[in-house]
Amino acid sequence: MWIPIQINENSAEPLYHQIETQLRSLIINGQIEENTLLPSIREFASWLNCSVITIRRVYQDLEGEGLLRTKQGTGTFVATVGISQLEVFRRESVEEALSKAVDVGISVQCSEEEMKRLFLDIVTRKYHPEHGKE
Repeated sequence: MWIPIQINENSAEPLYHQIETQLRSLIINGQIEENTLLPSIREFASWLNCSVITIRRVYQDLEGEGLLRTKQGTGTFVATVGISQLEVFRRESVEEALSKAVDVGISVQCSEEEMKRLFLDIVTRKYHPEHGKE
């Protein structure tokens, strides 16, 4: 199975985190269904041209979160996760990203009102791209 992971070599974000974040999103939004067998650690590392240790860490982290399960001798699968748990993962992912964005705003001395305006502008552009083409 091919997994659509995009790696940005120029990003300050660590490689394992880029892979983990994208794989988590693919699982949470249902693009990779429950009980799907994932590529072996070696195979996935080869596809992404990264180390086996990186993929092992990603798989272990996501298994620790309850999104993956490993069966000795069989492989790593997407875990069966209830709808309510998927909603928790979804909300936590968004909250984490928004929290980081607010931290950046604070670090560059954006006011609370400026952050709110920026957030609403971005939401409007993303959800209603036709409004940005005036």
